[in-house]
Amino acid sequence: MAIRGRSDRDHTHRDTQVSQTQVIVVGGGIGGLVTALSLHQCGIAVQVFEAVPEIKPLGVGINLLPHAVRELDALGLLPQLVEIAVTPQRLSYFSKHGKEIWSEPRGRAAGYDWPQISIHRGHLQRVLLEALVERLGASSIHVGHKLTGVDSTGVTARFQTLAGAHVEVRGDLLVAADGIHSTVRALAHPYEGMPIWNGALLWRGTVDHVPLLDGRTMVWAGHPDQKFVAYPILDLPDGRQRINFIAEYRTEDRVLAEREDWNRPGKRADFVPRFADWVFDWCDVPALLNSAPETYVFPMVDRDPLDSWTFGRVTLLGDAAHPMYPIGSNGASQAILDARTLAGCLRAHGRDVDAALGQYQELRLPATAAIVRANRSLGPELPMKLVEERAPHGFADIDEVITKAEIEQATEQYRRTAGFAVASLASGVSAMDAVTGSIATVEP
Repeated sequence: MAIRGRSDRDHTHRDTQVSQTQVIVVGGGIGGLVTALSLHQCGIAVQVFEAVPEIKPLGVGINLLPHAVRELDALGLLPQLVEIAVTPQRLSYFSKHGKEIWSEPRGRAAGYDWPQISIHRGHLQRVLLEALVERLGASSIHVGHKLTGVDSTGVTARFQTLAGAHVEVRGDLLVAADGIHSTVRALAHPYEGMPIWNGALLWRGTVDHVPLLDGRTMVWAGHPDQKFVAYPILDLPDGRQRINFIAEYRTEDRVLAEREDWNRPGKRADFVPRFADWVFDWCDVPALLNSAPETYVFPMVDRDPLDSWTFGRVTLLGDAAHPMYPIGSNGASQAILDARTLAGCLRAHGRDVDAALGQYQELRLPATAAIVRANRSLGPELPMKLVEERAPHGFADIDEVITKAEIEQATEQYRRTAGFAVASLASGVSAMDAVTGSIATVEP
């Protein structure tokens, strides 16, 4: 089902229409919608502008880590999300021969007060959009509005609608949550160029399949040069599960990596043959891949961290601010944390928008830059690399290949870097409330 907002498609004239709001959010993805919901929770007027004509439940599966789930719970959305998702209890790593390297608890099984959630990206976006329409009204989101320019001292955002109308929106602040190919970021950094590719390609998709292992385990198999990832995102009535998968390998084929787009179709012939002998006692990988109705190809790219996200009264958020490799389940989670932190900063500083933006950047830019760098260093996948280097032909006893201490050091260090170590969530305080100490409403 397509989800529609208000596109102003009926305007056929080309005269400029001008409207006023406090905060302009560019981008109706996960980061933009959570930003709008969080600002509304603080009593701040907000409008969302999205370039596509319809917001549809596109994409594949994603994981939300407990610190991001805490934020969605603070927005009152946890019950709806749990109903249409899976809450994994374990993460297990395997070699390319299908032998277990190690396994660790996840979510509430690991001692968190919130679950980890595995969900279809489009289903998450639908829940967020429906909450936005219910709480702010359908007039708060404008689809079919392509950003054409920004005056950062003011702020004035200029859009063109599908019908060719020109729209100017004035506000106190513009938040750019418009993704890795952010128009706003390109305006501020016109010579940055395309995202940086590391040579890896990912084929992603979903398949209805019998549960893998206990049906509540995420599996990573292989090593950084070739990897298979799978986890359930929905329990089906017939006992099967909708399983999200990623098949990844490194290549020098730059034609396949021309542009990243989560909805770019992939061809089985380009990747399934590389996994032909990955038939394990817990999963027949080539059979699973061949049974997928469709796949999407995506080059693993990121960008170098910026020195600043803010120029004038304009700031970046989510992938527009810190695109990172999809390692460690952090992309959507970090966008949610950005949104909640920004809302908390604006609430704390009231009318002093500049101070709020300064605090937001101080809190979030170094934290996300550290994750970008950690992901480039393989993050939690480092032990998989070590196992492949030390035992490329397999092993009889994993303890003779890598020590538990090496594994625990790598994985715990990544949890701390990404901000979801168990101890860091012990207070139960959301990122928004941590900025100001309590829920409050901004004075009109």
